[in-house]
Amino acid sequence: MSLTDRFNKNLNKIEVSLIRQFDQSISDVSGIMKLTLGEPDFTTPDHVKEAAKAAIDANQSHYTGMAGLPALRQAAADFLKSKYHLFYNPDNEILVTIGATEALSATLTAILEPGDTVLLPAPAYPGYEPIVNLVGAEIVEIDTTANDFVLTPEMLEKAILEQGDKLKAVLINYPTNPTGVTYSREQIKALADVLKKYDVFVVSDEVYSELTYSDEPHVSIAEYLPEQTILINGLSKSHAMTGWRIGMIFAPANFTAQLIKSHQYLVTSAATMAQFAAIEALSVGKDDALPMKAEYMKRRDYIIDKMSALGFKIIKPDGAFYIFAKIPAGYEQDSFKFCQDFAREKAVAFIPGVAFGKYGEGYLRLSYAASMETITTAMDRLKEFMEEHAK
Repeated sequence: MSLTDRFNKNLNKIEVSLIRQFDQSISDVSGIMKLTLGEPDFTTPDHVKEAAKAAIDANQSHYTGMAGLPALRQAAADFLKSKYHLFYNPDNEILVTIGATEALSATLTAILEPGDTVLLPAPAYPGYEPIVNLVGAEIVEIDTTANDFVLTPEMLEKAILEQGDKLKAVLINYPTNPTGVTYSREQIKALADVLKKYDVFVVSDEVYSELTYSDEPHVSIAEYLPEQTILINGLSKSHAMTGWRIGMIFAPANFTAQLIKSHQYLVTSAATMAQFAAIEALSVGKDDALPMKAEYMKRRDYIIDKMSALGFKIIKPDGAFYIFAKIPAGYEQDSFKFCQDFAREKAVAFIPGVAFGKYGEGYLRLSYAASMETITTAMDRLKEFMEEHAK
């Protein structure tokens, strides 16, 4: 017997993501411009970097407690209170994690068991399903394409009833990757009214909460369902801190008492100097996302204007930094092939919609977390490509 046959059998359900497969398939294209990134193109604010440098110089290089620095948990509690009207006790309702990814891993491994199901509105970020599969549970997608990618209470309740006792959690992400869709207060309250009728965890990934573009500020479902919700957030998108790896879990004390166990044995604690930087980001820099938002909106509107003129159907995104566009009729509908052909012919990379599940087929995702110069060139090349391939 080969030792490779003795790995966790659930790993066989997990493959290299289609995003990575696509990236590898076009990596040999010389000078390719990538509008594929899921991270801001801005740099971390200088005052945040200075806070990290000061922590290093002060020899803040030892373990923090498993839950994170008390001052950081207090800063996080203050941030959520002022921004989203959420009230969490920093002593026992907040955990600092290594990015939102570890927050999700710690959460899902703590709540799921073999045979459980998790509902997920789709198309969706592809990073959730592998974690769920690894513990022997299963994702069940809710197709939102017929309603412009917006989950309705009716869709949600129907899916909950179909799953019955197998259902352990509903996982929502908004503003949404890949569609940029977000939800109004009225919509969130309506979803909460459904969820509160059922004994299910609500895992809410709100990492793009500071990047919303409507007049209404972000509304967390935790405001309406504090006793059911495990709220995930972090600094990667709001403060251009993807590489610093600071995320957070916010949940009732009886939840965090369990969640800290999976968190502890996965990672012990987040990097100490990054935690000091995060204190600065959430306090002095609590509005650091505002200049980024203004720039993102300009880029978003420019892309929508140019792509709509080429026949792409686009639901105007009110959050995050992605355009999710329907490939026009008369063109290649295999999104992987469309994006491959475009990359090879015009040296511009978008992400095929199928990378976000079967309900993303026929679409493509591009990120406007790129300079206006890059975006302008990409749109010019897309126009050339569409004209050359018109049938």
